[in-house]
Order: sequence, then C-alpha cells, then structure tokens
Amino acid sequence: MNKAELIEAVQKLMGKEATKRVAEEAVSNVLEAISTGIKKSKKVQIIGFGTFSVKKRPARQGRNPKTGEAMKIAASKSVGFKVSSTLKASL
Repeated sequence: MNKAELIEAVQKLMGKEATKRVAEEAVSNVLEAISTGIKKSKKVQIIGFGTFSVKKRPARQGRNPKTGEAMKIAASKSVGFKVSSTLKASL
C-alpha cells in the first residue's frame, strides 16, 4: 500500500461525508506528528500497533563493491519499528 492508497482507505473509513482532501490532511497530520515525536523524544509508541524509535548505527569499515577498496562508513541514525504483540498475533 502506498500513500495514495492509504488516503483512499482512510477516506472510506471516515464515511461518505469525508472528502479526499480531508483524508489526505488527516494522514499527513498523523505522519507529521509521528515524525515530530521521534525527533523530540526518540520514541513514539502506539498501543496495539507498534513503536517507532531512533536506532544508532556505529561507524564501521566497509568495502567499495566496485574497487574492493576499504572505506570508512560514518555513524548514522535511522528509524526502527517494532510491531506490537497484538498486531503481530492478528497477522
């Protein structure tokens, strides 16, 4: 499912009076709130769905696949998601 399909699904769940624009704003606002929450507190937990959290990757040695030359890969951060046991059980 992509973002457009998610917007259509939200619009259907909101009922006939909801427009596509309202559903798009709702989806965008939820994604923005999750994004802000991760930046601010490093963790967003949605009971029954899962937890978004910041994961730190340490610097490490790697190899250039084209030349085989050793290179240093910088430390970075990414967002991880851990599914809740409720959602996992329903799959």
